Amino acid sequence: MTSVALVRTPLSPLLRLLILTQLAFNIGFFAVLPFLAEHLADAIGMAGWLVGLVLGLRTFSQQGLFVVGGALADRYGVRLVVLAGCVLRIAGFGWLGYAEETWSVVGAVLLIGFAAALFSPAVESEVARQAVGWEESGGGSRTRVLALFTVAGQVGAFVGPLLGALLLAVDFRVACLAGAGVFVLVLAGHAWLLPQHIPGRVRVRGKGGLRALMGNRPFLALCCAYGAYLLAYNQLYLALPEEVERAAGSQAPLAWLFALSSLLVVTAQLPVTRWAGERLDPRRSMAAGLSLIAVGFTAVAVARPSELTGTAGLLPAAGFVVLLTLGQMLIAPVARAWVPDLAEPGRLGLYTGALSSVSGLIVLLGSAGTGTLLDTGLPPAVPWLVLAAVPVAAIGLLPRRSRPPRRR
Repeated sequence: MTSVALVRTPLSPLLRLLILTQLAFNIGFFAVLPFLAEHLADAIGMAGWLVGLVLGLRTFSQQGLFVVGGALADRYGVRLVVLAGCVLRIAGFGWLGYAEETWSVVGAVLLIGFAAALFSPAVESEVARQAVGWEESGGGSRTRVLALFTVAGQVGAFVGPLLGALLLAVDFRVACLAGAGVFVLVLAGHAWLLPQHIPGRVRVRGKGGLRALMGNRPFLALCCAYGAYLLAYNQLYLALPEEVERAAGSQAPLAWLFALSSLLVVTAQLPVTRWAGERLDPRRSMAAGLSLIAVGFTAVAVARPSELTGTAGLLPAAGFVVLLTLGQMLIAPVARAWVPDLAEPGRLGLYTGALSSVSGLIVLLGSAGTGTLLDTGLPPAVPWLVLAAVPVAAIGLLPRRSRPPRRR
């Protein structure tokens, strides 16, 4: 699907490279990380709380430090930061494959997370900058380019676990080394193909970018709205498993629901983006996506008091996944495409990283609140109604307007 879309879309060689980079990144990452918790608990014998801590540290070292990686990309250029991130990811996966002590596992996981904090904002910011240039040259909507980027990532997230599951039949270490091998190929390809100096990209030398960012109210409003979306999306891993287990007696149907979500993104993201681009501006597109997510939560809340089980009991959960995924399709590419209009000149990497870091902090704080909400013993519909109110409130946070798009 991704390769066909890339062939049909007349993108520059650099954009094609960056989009395929996202595909490769996610294949390597998801070949290992979905199986990490089980490895830590069963093979290494970590307690549950320690497994959770290790996974949380991985998330913090990645999402929390995106703003650092973005700022470094602005300062030193995309090529150096991407290559450094690939080297660290190779070292991290290799280390994880042989780590047997807690301190060693923590070190490897932190290295893996920080590697992504380097290369992901560098790649994402350059894709956004190139997409703006493609739009200004008459190639088409920048949001379509960002949608292709999203689809490539989703394909990687779908293929990676399949590859990892096959390799786990041999050994977790083999899966880690295979993940490292993917990044060796990415490193070699980018050392050869990624330009040393990308035309139109100006490296910033001065300080003060963070202060200007903190005073940029429209951008911070976008971060908060995007964070609310990510908090809702995170319920795939928090609230949804509990509901599926209640309805089915186990969490086995989760795999099918996750596959359904991935299939929807891969097959429908580009048509949805094209439809929305012809009818909706960025604010309305994100508002529509947040509304769909709120409806998904509400559907489960309405059905919850009936205590249906079996196939009938799983239908509201399936509807929630479908509506959440449709909302994601309307929100994710548009939010990334909106950032260049709100960023200061020369600081697109910083702002791209900050979008992930600020929204990631919101998810971290909100997830703790959600977990508490689910454990309070309230009537079963109440947590889902509260969660439905989050995306509705986020609509009011969306910036009213943005600056005209400019090259960065």
